[in-house]
Amino acid sequence: MFDAKKLEKLARSQADWKQNRLEPTLKRLPERKKTFTTLSGVPIERLYTPLDIAELDYERDLGNPGEYPFTRGIHASGYRGKPWTMRMFAGFGTAEETNERFKFLVSQGNMGLSVAFDLPTLMGYDTDDPESEGEFGKCGVAISCLRDMERLFEGIPLGEISTSMTINSPAAIIWAFYIAAAERQGVPMHKLRGTLQNDILKEFIAQKEFVFPPEPSMKLVTDTIEFATQHMPEWNSISISGYHIREAGSTAVQELAFTLADGIEYVRWAIARGMDVDDFAPRLSFFFNLHNDFFEEIAKLRAARRIWAKVMRERFGAKNERSWLMRFHCQTAGVSLTAQQPQINLVRVAIQALAAVLGGTQSLHTNSMDEALALPSEHAVTLALRTQQIILEESGVANTVDPLGGSFFVEALTDQTEKAVWDYFEKIDALGGVLPAIENGFFQREIGEAAYRLQIEADRGERITVGVNRYADNKPLDIPILEMDPQGYDKQVARLRQLRAERDQAQAQAALEAIRQAAQADQNLMPHFIHAAKVDCTLGEMMDVLREVYGVYQEPLFI
Repeated sequence: MFDAKKLEKLARSQADWKQNRLEPTLKRLPERKKTFTTLSGVPIERLYTPLDIAELDYERDLGNPGEYPFTRGIHASGYRGKPWTMRMFAGFGTAEETNERFKFLVSQGNMGLSVAFDLPTLMGYDTDDPESEGEFGKCGVAISCLRDMERLFEGIPLGEISTSMTINSPAAIIWAFYIAAAERQGVPMHKLRGTLQNDILKEFIAQKEFVFPPEPSMKLVTDTIEFATQHMPEWNSISISGYHIREAGSTAVQELAFTLADGIEYVRWAIARGMDVDDFAPRLSFFFNLHNDFFEEIAKLRAARRIWAKVMRERFGAKNERSWLMRFHCQTAGVSLTAQQPQINLVRVAIQALAAVLGGTQSLHTNSMDEALALPSEHAVTLALRTQQIILEESGVANTVDPLGGSFFVEALTDQTEKAVWDYFEKIDALGGVLPAIENGFFQREIGEAAYRLQIEADRGERITVGVNRYADNKPLDIPILEMDPQGYDKQVARLRQLRAERDQAQAQAALEAIRQAAQADQNLMPHFIHAAKVDCTLGEMMDVLREVYGVYQEPLFI
């Protein structure tokens, strides 16, 4: 993209600048640190020029927005035509409490709903199971049956709103509850819009909320992809998630490489099921973490689109242009939030959210300032939503497409990120693919070592966290904390007992037996889950059947 003679002239000019301008300045004003790196440890040069992107080819490496390789975005007009979806994550206590929060968010300008489930639900237990004791409603809403799902969305038209659900091992069953609840609202499944996280590979890699062994877990994910492809054309049956990989301590490059490797594995399994790649790939979606290093995060998102487009077109032979597109949701980094001086989390979140927008996200959740202390209060979540609205309406960054495109620094960092991801792909392929790499602990060790390095840097004071290891104070906190209904647990348990007493027991038992037989016969389980939901089988009952058929996975100790 640059003239060779002009590059030679620039190189001479740079040498002269270093000798006559830079060196005298460094003697008079030494730099703050000996080395500068990104949060992930990637070295950052003092100055970037065309020499750093001399090999860049505009059509090959960038292209126009909305065209291959989509480095500059998947829509030709960027946010000028369609802003990103402001999709605030919410869930706590009973379904009624979360329903109130949903309605509040919609009234404040929220464009899509995103459901957080409590730990028992995430692990596939009913609220009244002994395994659930002490965890009701703490990290999300408790959903144990179809009636809970109906209460969660009471008064919310499911045919008009897009819903995202962060659920993994029990994802297919929770999705069945949602489909059945929509049907009772009069909304057929083919009209539903939304996303099921459903990314079990990242559970084995990072978050550890797995239940079944890897193979049957992947079978369940493939069931949902197949079912959505056949019956729900506007639904994203999986959100391939790097967010939790980053929260576990990975670098930005590891987050991207491991997430895309997981995506490749899901595509492989769907094709092996007999599906055509162009039938299901357009509905795959991704989910990324936005951390504190502003430019590293932007480069990560730009590289992500370019790599995925190449993988889908060149490795899998996808012919539909929509199969090449990477559509993703972003969330600001929960792990970056501090309990100390929590108000300054507003600043962190604003910077992270701006990086997501400049990186071209399709939807965004902004964390609340009080989340290091408790579930977010109504006041805090409103400020988090307002952060996005200010970026869209007041900052001007959404007025042009990819405003940082062509930056010497951003393009060099994007290229560097892409190369590092391809290097990781080679390592994973050499191990035999994602499942063997999980089983021998490759991902777990890589993330653990990265997290350890970051903690050592923080302990030494080499990595600064404002308010924690620098600029700290001892002022008492004055932050109102969300309080849940103290009677919520008892109410939920009583309702479950009532459900089991009122339902047709013969129908419920027959539905559970049908799930067992279908699982043993390796059939697609989605139709059976939907039927079981309608006859009031609970989440725990269906998961228990699968535990009996598939077994429960115990992760080996990796050294």
